[in-house]
Amino acid sequence: MNETPPLTPEALDDFLLKARAASGLLKALSHETRLLMLCMLCQGEKTVTEIEQFLGIQQAVVSQQLARLRGDKVVQTRREGRQIYYRIADPQLAELISVLYKMYCGPTPVAISEAEDALAEA
Repeated sequence: MNETPPLTPEALDDFLLKARAASGLLKALSHETRLLMLCMLCQGEKTVTEIEQFLGIQQAVVSQQLARLRGDKVVQTRREGRQIYYRIADPQLAELISVLYKMYCGPTPVAISEAEDALAEA
């Protein structure tokens, strides 16, 4: 197990800023519809219509949740004609979502307790 370096008073301000940023990201991820959308976007960019049809939820709900993710700078957009494509903004976030997908949604999901153990070891 990796040991973390001791937290010094000098490093506390930086640590608090990073903790605040991580907390904000986790809040954005803490909604099941947004998390489902992000799992879809890990596989490539999608339009509102594609997300709506796949998840079977109303367009207004999809748009509202995507607006939240855009506001949190979690997703970015690209316009092509009349279509707007959404993608995950940060490759590291895409990697995190991919890990969550493998842990909880993959073809052979691990038991929740095993997943929690894996997170505790990380």
